[in-house]
Amino acid sequence: MTEHHATTEHHYWQGAFIGDEEAGRRLAALATTVEDVLAAPLETETVLAACDALARALGDPQHPVRARLGALLPAGEDPALLDELALHLGRTELTRKLRRELGGAAPGRLNRPDARETVYEAWAPVGLVAHIAPGNAASVAPLSIVEGLLAGNVNVLKTSGGDTLFTQHLMAELGALDPTGAVAGRIVVLRFSSARQEWLRLMCAPADAVAVWGGESAVEGVAAHVPPGCRLVEWGHRISFAYLAPGAGQDPAALEALADDVCRYEQQACSSPQVVYLDTDDEHEVFAFAERFAAVLAARPAAGPAAEAPDPAEEAELTTTELVARLEEHLGLTRVFAAEDGSWRVLADTRSALTASPLHRSVWVKPLPRERAIAALRPMRRYLQTAGIAGSRGDIAELARLVLAAGVTRVTPLGAMLSGYSGEPHDGVYALQRYSRRVAVQADARFATTACLDDLARPLALPVPAGPLLGKDDVRELNRHVARSDAELYFHSGGSTGAPALSLFSYDDYDTQMRAAARGLLAAGYDPEGDRTANLFYCGGMYGSFISFFSILERLGGVQLPLAAGPDHRATARALIEHRADTLFGMPSYLWQLLREEADALRAYGGLRKIFYGGEHFTDEQRRTLRETFGIETVRSITYGSTDLGPLGYQCVESAGGVHHLHADLHSLEIVDLEADRPVEPGETGRLVFTTHARRGQRLGRYVIGDLGRALPGRCPCGSHAPRFELLGRTGDVMRVATYFVNHRRLVAIAQESTRYSGELQSVLTRDEVRERLTVRVERSAAPGPEPLREAFLTGCPELASAVGEGLLDLVVEAVDGASLDRSATSGKLRSVVDLRR
Repeated sequence: MTEHHATTEHHYWQGAFIGDEEAGRRLAALATTVEDVLAAPLETETVLAACDALARALGDPQHPVRARLGALLPAGEDPALLDELALHLGRTELTRKLRRELGGAAPGRLNRPDARETVYEAWAPVGLVAHIAPGNAASVAPLSIVEGLLAGNVNVLKTSGGDTLFTQHLMAELGALDPTGAVAGRIVVLRFSSARQEWLRLMCAPADAVAVWGGESAVEGVAAHVPPGCRLVEWGHRISFAYLAPGAGQDPAALEALADDVCRYEQQACSSPQVVYLDTDDEHEVFAFAERFAAVLAARPAAGPAAEAPDPAEEAELTTTELVARLEEHLGLTRVFAAEDGSWRVLADTRSALTASPLHRSVWVKPLPRERAIAALRPMRRYLQTAGIAGSRGDIAELARLVLAAGVTRVTPLGAMLSGYSGEPHDGVYALQRYSRRVAVQADARFATTACLDDLARPLALPVPAGPLLGKDDVRELNRHVARSDAELYFHSGGSTGAPALSLFSYDDYDTQMRAAARGLLAAGYDPEGDRTANLFYCGGMYGSFISFFSILERLGGVQLPLAAGPDHRATARALIEHRADTLFGMPSYLWQLLREEADALRAYGGLRKIFYGGEHFTDEQRRTLRETFGIETVRSITYGSTDLGPLGYQCVESAGGVHHLHADLHSLEIVDLEADRPVEPGETGRLVFTTHARRGQRLGRYVIGDLGRALPGRCPCGSHAPRFELLGRTGDVMRVATYFVNHRRLVAIAQESTRYSGELQSVLTRDEVRERLTVRVERSAAPGPEPLREAFLTGCPELASAVGEGLLDLVVEAVDGASLDRSATSGKLRSVVDLRR
């Protein structure tokens, strides 16, 4: 929240309002200030979170921020400007802009563009961007600073001496919404007249890029202060025109659309048409069209009260232009159609040269056969911007290519010349690329498992999660309100702990998640250059595992056999051998069955080297069997995630068991008490609570996912700063048996440690009229016999022994075929606890 300040404090400098004397002193030391700030990189997510919070405040008519800023709008400025800013500052728009212009939502991170090479690339800030804002467009200045922030720069902006403090206070509100202070630390907004050349020099001297709006004189005035090697980014005045193919000038709808473009903003926008070209060399056709179009303009209502009236110089230009055109009527060169009150004018001219209009609903109409278009337009190529084209589909395609070749940067239909789309380039360039540098780091083979170089340099700092804890029912309710435009991909969960739940994603979110999971797979030791991978996850029924890992391998450029899990294990084994697969992706339950049933063939093949698994865990005994029986060298988690949140964690080559690194560029992790919303002590077990920062159209904050775990202290031996945690089962693994609580995973550990049991294990709970029954189902082929296992459970688990001794529980160990264990129909995942008492 900003406060009221004395009128002399009209400069905003890194979070505070200051006066002229202090601003002058700080300007003299600007170079040192920039160096200090750039030492700490700015996370893109920090900018997105602050901008999104400001957008929500501006879009709320009752919000005090909107009220405060509304009072500072320039005289005559439409309050709808605040709604326009809210749209452009929202997470959806800014993320789309980042993706389009810089290729992703976190462009500053040094990732591997080709996973098969240890080469890292990123977009880095240029450093300091000086913005010289125009005095007639209140939204330009703040949005220019936001562009500079998205590129990670320090930004110093000059507003005109006569401007209100709207931009200063808007940026102060933005800075206040970032609790880290990093955003405010990169913003300086000064208000001074261009006559104050010394301040302009001090502002530009340490700059790495200077962005300036205005005409040639304004650009020249600033360019004099731009040091050698500094980028001069010109957002100068541009000229736009309409071009009508033969026949289009007879279409009433085309004429109405053209009038919309002329009258909207009274031609004050660079994309407003100043000339209408007809694809003809017939002057009679030009005069006839001008007369028809004049009638359309005459029927338009007058400019509204918010429209800026011509100043004396503009009035003089309007009068002079019309007078000269009327004089040339006597030479047969022109014909003038104008309103009696001077509110509009159509100037027909038989000469094709591009002529600037005096604006305020003043339009030239000229002939320009398409074969002469380039010759006529190219001399003005530095100033060309938008061409609004009307005609057939073929005409539009041909004319679009023609005017682009002549220097136009933007082609639209008539009626849309002043409309844009999200991520549209401006004057032929992407602003974020002009405020960035493309940088690269080449590394050696020691970095083979390092997917992001930044993880070795520093921890990520994302906004601190806030709000209530959410459960699965809360998330289902949120899914019901996801906008149709954000629900592009539908996935069902595996249903291993209940009915399958629906999760919705945009394709952008899916892409972000798949790229993160791909980076995690590299860290786990996957080699996209050498591994030959069989994708054996389950497919169909809207279940996402197979599809997701297909996408991940595609992004890694890895060799893939997209087999999917199926009942014909012999055919699968045959395909693995025939195509020389050495790496298996899949669910432990399925992979265990496949390897056990086709052991002879796969042992004889001897080519399997790696297993990456997901959804469940292999026990230590199973891992030993995989090593000793099948020669598999690497058995590692492929990812830790959920259908609704996507990939949450990944293993590195130094991780074992349930230990994972957090995907810290996507999520924040809290570990809270089993019963209350409070953090556990360091190292204690608690509920895992995730907050996702990068989801379009959904706010999945503080989601209690249903898993238990603990944080691991210190930096991982792999060198990554990404936080580590250890999975310790699911809350559903804890069974209430009689009057005691028993963890299913404890039974698995007892079976493994006491009898070296290496198969799967399932707990089934039932009840009769007398007592409860716990049936522990084990695989017949791997079990030493039911009785030794039963004795091991009673000995190793005092709670079970007490329940049995008190006559409250029957404990039964049942040896069965592995195929008869109860599994999820969708994912094939083993249902570890089957409670039939309800």
